[in-house]
Amino acid sequence: MSQKVEMRQQSQLPKGWRWLSLEWICSVHPGQHILEAHYNREGVGIGYLTGPDDFGKIFPSIAKWTEKPKAWCQPGDILVTVKGAGVGKSNLAPEEKIAIGRQLMAVRPKANILDQLFLYNYLVLQLSDLRKRAMGSTVPGLSRGDIEKINVPLPPLPEQRRIAARIQDLMQDINRARAACEKQLEAAQSLPAAHLREVFESDEAKKWEMKKLEDVCKIFSGSAAPQEEKYFENGKYPLVRVQDLGRFGRTVNLVDARDHINDLAIKELNMIKAEKGTILFPKSGAAIATNNRAILGIDAFVVSHLAALKPFSEVAETFFVYYWLCLIDFVQFMENLGYPSLKLSTISKIAIPVPPLSEQRRIATKIQKLMQEVESTRAACKKQLGIINSLPQKILEKAFRGKL
Repeated sequence: MSQKVEMRQQSQLPKGWRWLSLEWICSVHPGQHILEAHYNREGVGIGYLTGPDDFGKIFPSIAKWTEKPKAWCQPGDILVTVKGAGVGKSNLAPEEKIAIGRQLMAVRPKANILDQLFLYNYLVLQLSDLRKRAMGSTVPGLSRGDIEKINVPLPPLPEQRRIAARIQDLMQDINRARAACEKQLEAAQSLPAAHLREVFESDEAKKWEMKKLEDVCKIFSGSAAPQEEKYFENGKYPLVRVQDLGRFGRTVNLVDARDHINDLAIKELNMIKAEKGTILFPKSGAAIATNNRAILGIDAFVVSHLAALKPFSEVAETFFVYYWLCLIDFVQFMENLGYPSLKLSTISKIAIPVPPLSEQRRIATKIQKLMQEVESTRAACKKQLGIINSLPQKILEKAFRGKL
């Protein structure tokens, strides 16, 4: 570090603090490659951590080693993931000596200089930036030098301990707030099904006439999806795929399709068009189990993996049928579990309760209002959760400026 940069950094720290490179205050210990050849049934049991997936376990996997491991972490170390998708993640080492794989490095604070929790929290803050840079490379990874060059703003040891304790208290408060907010969000997300059951499983609903779906809707599926690029060049007609339903889950106004086809596709492939107001849901593959539903808000072409229902206007109200479908688990109607699929002939015979059209409209309007209220509550919970999740970063930034 140049003298000019060091003086500028020193001036940004509270009195009594100083910047020190991590290599001066810690030792860094890379992990080793762990092979199956390292263990067998006759060996001595030694715990080991191979990577970030082992973090958080009380006692990691047990290996029976035929040769003594060379790479260890010890109580008091901070483990950093330096290779793979988990690069930049960190955690505190277990409370016993343990072997580590090459995805990890152990950062070992020097005695009487550093508080472990103080350094750990600072590394959480710094490694988030290093992680972003590392993930931008072809092979994500951090070198020993990357870790050792981290500059640490170091106050006296008693102040480190005070800051670490304060961070811990605040993080516990955040965890409690997050848990409460997640519980509230979970409750809000369960409300739609509760509202629908209240309507469609009521004593009143039991009196409604039952009809086959084919008697209240036109039932069809889409076309095989175009494969050649020429059918998408300058495309202007939306092509709705199963993935489009996956992006929104359930929606009463699907207007956004990622793919668009052109006139050549329509002419050569006889693409099937679904009108605005058509109800769509998956009929092939694992997507059936998602039970996603959508009402088209535009005219669009649809693929063969989607089933389409267009209610007859003189018999059924679109939103009424849609909300009723939201209670139906189509997994129960699959005939081949080896290749999940729904037959249109099976769908057409499903019985649906059909009250008078005026009653359908009244019920649909009532449910729509309830769903809007639920969505407002859910959006508020998600916003609050986003604010809560942003607090740890802000607390850490404040702490290491000496403002906590």
